[in-house]
Amino acid sequence: MVNRTVILVALALSGASLSAAPVLVLYETARDTDLRLSRVSAPAWTNVEPPLMKVPAVFVDTKPRFQTIVGFGGALTDAAAETFYKLPAEAQAEILTAYYDPEAGIGYTLGRTHINSCDFSTSSYAYAEVDGDVALEHFSIERDRRHRIPLIKAALAKTGGTLKLFASPWSPPAWMKTNGSMLLGGSLRPEYYESWASYYVRFFAEYEKEGIPFWGLTVQNEPGAGPRWESCMYTAEQERDFVRDHLGPALARSPYRDHKLMVWDHNRGYLYQRAMTVLDDPEAARYVWGVGFHWYGGDAYGNMRLVGDVYPDKHLMFTEGCITKFDPARLGEWEMGERYGKAIVNDLNSGAVGWTDWNILLDETGGPNHVSNFCFAPIIGDTRTGALTYMNSYHYMGHFSKFIRPGAQRVAAASNKDALLVTAFRNPDGTVATVLLNTGDEAMEVYFTLDGRRTYIASKPRSVLTVVAREQP
Repeated sequence: MVNRTVILVALALSGASLSAAPVLVLYETARDTDLRLSRVSAPAWTNVEPPLMKVPAVFVDTKPRFQTIVGFGGALTDAAAETFYKLPAEAQAEILTAYYDPEAGIGYTLGRTHINSCDFSTSSYAYAEVDGDVALEHFSIERDRRHRIPLIKAALAKTGGTLKLFASPWSPPAWMKTNGSMLLGGSLRPEYYESWASYYVRFFAEYEKEGIPFWGLTVQNEPGAGPRWESCMYTAEQERDFVRDHLGPALARSPYRDHKLMVWDHNRGYLYQRAMTVLDDPEAARYVWGVGFHWYGGDAYGNMRLVGDVYPDKHLMFTEGCITKFDPARLGEWEMGERYGKAIVNDLNSGAVGWTDWNILLDETGGPNHVSNFCFAPIIGDTRTGALTYMNSYHYMGHFSKFIRPGAQRVAAASNKDALLVTAFRNPDGTVATVLLNTGDEAMEVYFTLDGRRTYIASKPRSVLTVVAREQP
């Protein structure tokens, strides 16, 4: 049976080299234990060479440098906000600390939110609902002030204003679309391209008045799908033309010209084809910072690598992923967190500069959701009792977000076993975070080397392990 335990190894180093053997500190999360980012005993460095063909081994070399990390985070949706404000004050404080405090929590630095409503709203709405209001005279974000804006402000305050926010529309107002509805797909009518481009700028301006700055945006959430909830379909050519002729210029004329614009924002399967259509057009490409992607519908990690190889000046950002089909009987399912771990390691190794989970919080039904598309979140808040349930996806995310910080650069990392997935990053302060994934049911003894230093790391079955190495004083 293939042994595939998950280990996460983060080694903190003060400086560019290991002139002295560093002191090790370990943190671990493991199935069938009460370990959740818990400190455990650390191994010493060793000079013993193992028979490499017979033991799991991982090798990290910090000299080569690859992409630079923007951050990790989750989405601040209507559903997350409404659930948050139905919980008692002590639970609200705990959630903010759990996500946004880098010491007591897991240090999120990215956040996504939606323009107009999405499926994780209690109803469908737009900011300009008067038919034909091309000048957006009736534009209002009053609906967002109920819950979502206060939650975003609270998250920003918890991070000292450093949270990088990006926004995505699920649908334009119904009157701008070919099907006359915000739901069930449809497309943006060409006569409203310019007005819809102005809509993004107006959104940023209104949120700016609330004291909420944005870092970036995507053109459209999942433009290749027309589900029963808010959606709007674009062909690759339509998205290219909208960016080149309308949205890009509108942003460039505005105070938000430096906002990072991402195209696609859908599954990895068509990532290269969609990126190619936009980025092969120089006039469109000059407005585009990067390409967003989701994990639904298959892995296709090779498509990410191809985009990075062909368009090395653009960035890859994981913009959404969650476990679908909420069922309270699955709340303790360990495979959920492992799916996060596998996706994050593969995405990072394929060039991703950031990883954004979907809802940071949902209620005991996996909602609220106005089209019954109930899902899981890393924290489930029971609005009847005020109790919080931490999914193991929260801890898996934390083993990355807490130790791979903004500005970290990926370094070379290799494994001698297909069952062991590995990625490694060097942080601006010298910390080197190496993440190993092995999702098997047996304990493993992993021979680990970092720039010539050697040790053995004991991993429990189905576990995540963080090793911190600090240079001796």
